[in-house]
Amino acid sequence: MPKLVEKTGSRPPWVGLAAALWVQMSAGNASTFPLYSAALKTVFGFNQQQVTILGVAGELGGNMGILPGYASNKLPPWAMLLIGIASCFLGYGVLWLSLSQIVHDLPFWLLFIALVIATNSCSWFMTTSLVTNMRNFPMSRGPVAGLLKALIGISGAAYTVLFSMLLHHSASNLLLFLTVGIPVLCLAAMYFIRPCIPATGEDPSEPIYFTFLLGTSILLAAYLVVTTVVSEVYSLPSVLRYVLVAVMVLFLFSPLAVPIKMTLFRSDVKSSPPGSSEKLVKEEGESTVEEPLLITSTLDSNLVSLFQGDDDVSDIDILLAEGEGVVKKKRKPRRGEDFKIGQVFVKADFWLLWFSYLLGMGSGVTVSNNLAQIGFAFGIKDTTVLLCIFSFFNFTGRLASGAISEHFVKSRTLPRTLWMGASQLVMVF
Repeated sequence: MPKLVEKTGSRPPWVGLAAALWVQMSAGNASTFPLYSAALKTVFGFNQQQVTILGVAGELGGNMGILPGYASNKLPPWAMLLIGIASCFLGYGVLWLSLSQIVHDLPFWLLFIALVIATNSCSWFMTTSLVTNMRNFPMSRGPVAGLLKALIGISGAAYTVLFSMLLHHSASNLLLFLTVGIPVLCLAAMYFIRPCIPATGEDPSEPIYFTFLLGTSILLAAYLVVTTVVSEVYSLPSVLRYVLVAVMVLFLFSPLAVPIKMTLFRSDVKSSPPGSSEKLVKEEGESTVEEPLLITSTLDSNLVSLFQGDDDVSDIDILLAEGEGVVKKKRKPRRGEDFKIGQVFVKADFWLLWFSYLLGMGSGVTVSNNLAQIGFAFGIKDTTVLLCIFSFFNFTGRLASGAISEHFVKSRTLPRTLWMGASQLVMVF
């Protein structure tokens, strides 16, 4: 496979981030299950247990991320997006054909597999956008990850607006949109989501840009909730419905304001080209220690540190020591460093986090999959408002949990696992 050419400059990463926001909204397609689960129950005559099993299939496919994570180091972003597009088209296509009665008498196990394949596209979309943008913004991985993960939470509210205003509460139309609309959208964004080499130096405006993106995402979340509630309480004319959807689309296009601003109003980036006279003078001014003409060998200087397991020893020192025959095998990575898949599976920290994540998310996933049935039990025939509110608090929870835990980790060194336990106590009560 030919190597993908990386774009250079300060604007391509922001254009890719703006395109990734659309892909992240597409990656939330698994959250639409409550919108068509009632139709599956009615058309096929399923009982509640069968509907719950199909909900498990959706969560199984959406959280099967080992393969996309491994492929992210082997395949370019466009190839990963193509795999997600194919999964989305095939899986939801089978469900649409079955629900619209174009194809009759499909067995239950086939619908289960189709839903797993369909929702597995979420993992491919999400992994592609997250990994690519975190590599494009190596110094701002926290804000990038928080923003992209939060949009997954609010995507359910966006699908609710489309379901109620454009698709006329039709589960068949929704599945058709998931079959065709999402692949077309991801194909359009495929060109822009690619590895980039950002401009060297520190841009003082970068925190302002991320604050702007965070503010627009919060406004979008509030707008989706208000729009959904108003459309369900009042009977709106068709023209007004289209206008409200158009405003939502404008919110989703708002991240493009960052690269447009960078084009029209360039900011001064604090950088010095390598080898420039200014940088050489600075380096000469800072160099006050006289170095000996003869430098001791790496074998003599780092031998003790290598055998003592010193964390300050760099990979270059280890490689040099290996070349000199001192170290036969590279040391294993420590906490905070990059692990390979095989190394992760033998760490107790991974399994503790895995079980905490599994047990902690189980209650929220159960509520999400059964929102329609919970609404019917309380006499609510239309569950779009329930899903929209659930998505809104999912969005705010993702943002708040990241911000609060990051603040207390830096200020009081409180571990993030403590906040995981606190969130579970809130869910209990």
